[in-house]
Amino acid sequence: MLIADANWIFASFSGEQMVIKDDRTTGEIGLRRAALMSRLIAACQMETTTRLWGRCGLVGPRRAAAVLGMALLLMGGRAQADVRIKDITTIEGQRVNRLTGLGLVVGLAGTGGKSEATRRTALNLFQAHGLRATPLERVGAATNTQLKTENMSVVMVSAEMPVNARMGTRLTVRVASADDAKSLLGGVLIDTPLHGVHDVIYAMAAGPVSTGAVAFSGDGASVQKNHPTVGLITDGAIIEDEIPHVPARLGRFRLLVRRADFETSRRIAGAINQRYPGTAESLGPGAIEVMVPFQFQHDETGFMADVQLLRVQPDLAAMVVINERTGTVVVGQHVRISKVALTHANLTVVTSESPQVSQPAPLSEGQTAVVPRTDLQVVEEKRSVNVVDDTVTVADVAAALNALGATSRDLSSIFQALYDKGALHAELDYQ
Repeated sequence: MLIADANWIFASFSGEQMVIKDDRTTGEIGLRRAALMSRLIAACQMETTTRLWGRCGLVGPRRAAAVLGMALLLMGGRAQADVRIKDITTIEGQRVNRLTGLGLVVGLAGTGGKSEATRRTALNLFQAHGLRATPLERVGAATNTQLKTENMSVVMVSAEMPVNARMGTRLTVRVASADDAKSLLGGVLIDTPLHGVHDVIYAMAAGPVSTGAVAFSGDGASVQKNHPTVGLITDGAIIEDEIPHVPARLGRFRLLVRRADFETSRRIAGAINQRYPGTAESLGPGAIEVMVPFQFQHDETGFMADVQLLRVQPDLAAMVVINERTGTVVVGQHVRISKVALTHANLTVVTSESPQVSQPAPLSEGQTAVVPRTDLQVVEEKRSVNVVDDTVTVADVAAALNALGATSRDLSSIFQALYDKGALHAELDYQ
């Protein structure tokens, strides 16, 4: 027997009973619900005595499946908006440290650099490996453009080191050309020390560079795919020294909200307190202090992991993000537009050049000259005035903008005008 409601579902199979609640704070639905849902749908599709009790009474098996599907949509829609706490917060002190270094990539097939920086770096490398040169020879070599360095390139090497990384851990490094090299394809990075903020060497990087790009050229043509002067070395760095880490206060730690918001912070604290009463306190829009319960005094790591797996529904601010370089426009779900009258037309300027030759009269001692002549034609597209009604959902916003026939690049000007007039109830973020 199946009994469905907008907020809960009760199922009975061969004496087995299970109640699944739609809790918007904790989102305790998960895999258990998914497994039961498949069994519910299968049972509803069977031509048996299955019945669904709804608010309108007893219905047949086919209609039962349809009504049950509606109930699942109501439950699933809200559950999908819930996210794990670990996906919207970080633990205070768990930061990433950036390491950088200057290295040399060798083994290039004639696509390396030819600059003075390349020659000087090569000389320093040779001297470090026992190939000595007098100061005069070094000056001459650095300024001698006849020296061949096309098989090497000076590169900047960078990596991100987690605060808890241990000695021997491998890191992926990024390599970017710092001279006039054309491509790093096929090159190998030689041992390069990576420094932290205090000029301490924390890791050593080396290995073959993978660019995922190609670049070939001839005397009259060239071809390039992707970006050949930037590459990666997977697991190319080995940590040689650990970064000192200040541990959290005994029995307490703080969660830092990535996008600070009062409501989101309150919901996170509420979700933790519902699972572990009296352990969490919101300290403002960006932080929540959590006290480790007594039963986890010897397993703080396990408690932190449990807290990070709890689910909440973050409260997102109304925002419109516009990237004019790519023409990308992202509209948040809480964006609203007040009723306005709006028209937007494209203005096109057509330019044509028709230079004329000015020929002087005979015996005038003048010179033949080319006189530039530019013809300009302005074409303005005619569009009617559209009335945009008050929008309630982001779908309403999309429908209203589509009615204007605006492209993604037109939306930048439209949103700016709406914002200036107070009709756009959201924050504009230009990137």
